[in-house]
Amino acid sequence: MWPLIKILPVKTNFRFVAFSKYAGMLSILLAVGSLFMAVYPGKPPCGGLNCGIDFKGGTLLEFSTTAPADLGKIREAITAQGVGDPQVQGFAAPGDAAGAKHVSSRFEPGENPAQKVEQIKTAIEKVTGGVTFTRTEVVGPKVSGELFTGGIVALLAAIGLMLLYIWFRFELQFGLGAVVALFHDVILTFGMIAIFKLEFSLTTVAAILTIIGYSMNDTVVVFDRLRENMRKYKKMPMREIIDLSINETLSRTVITGLTAVLALGGLAVFGGNALFGFSIIMIFGIALGTYSSIYVAAPIILLWNGGKRKDDAEAEVQILGPASRA
Repeated sequence: MWPLIKILPVKTNFRFVAFSKYAGMLSILLAVGSLFMAVYPGKPPCGGLNCGIDFKGGTLLEFSTTAPADLGKIREAITAQGVGDPQVQGFAAPGDAAGAKHVSSRFEPGENPAQKVEQIKTAIEKVTGGVTFTRTEVVGPKVSGELFTGGIVALLAAIGLMLLYIWFRFELQFGLGAVVALFHDVILTFGMIAIFKLEFSLTTVAAILTIIGYSMNDTVVVFDRLRENMRKYKKMPMREIIDLSINETLSRTVITGLTAVLALGGLAVFGGNALFGFSIIMIFGIALGTYSSIYVAAPIILLWNGGKRKDDAEAEVQILGPASRA
């Protein structure tokens, strides 16, 4: 009934495997570049990432004013209290009254953070007049280090458990393909976060874990259809089976990904400053997960047996074995 549906092809016949070498080289270059951007310049604890308060330690203070705030005066007032690395920026929030201004400030309070925060609040009230403090977070360096380690361990544990799941459900080469795709998605996501200076916090770790789950779900759908076609078409070459399987699941993959992107797009536009970074990371990760399931996970199976089916490779070894010994 919907006329635009007629534009979409009922069946596609794209040759994905034919471009797998070029896609693989592109993925390797992007992964190396992303690792460089995420690690360089190597400053602890987050390297090239823009660490949030969760991992870097320090104090986050957010407040709103009844009139446009002078960010320069607020920064000078915070700096005068003897704190380290003060950062002040304004942002808009949904439902703001006319002329209202939201301000977010970050700083390293040093010793006695609670007392220092109260001093800074008093200094801000003097230079802004009417002010309402909406958020205060204080994270010590020991806690931030533990959170950073815990976040990295959570990412690695998730990838390891995914490998065991795919290995149990399919075969080892399927599990390796899925894990390589997951590492590809995570590394490139870190690169994107580093390039655009998005805040790396516990919310970011949650977004990456969600990307891992989405990417694995998309990969499992392709692998499941691939396994069915391998049983159905005994004589078909492996390259053609992979192309057939991806084409048969392509519409499902596109519709699922597009639906998620539309929802996240609304969240990025109307969710405010706190959810903007999370939404952008999720949109990037969903697009990346769709790409990796096609051009990273599936081609790994081709490399496993030199582009041949497992049964064909074993039969070839049995045939060539006696001849080579003769």
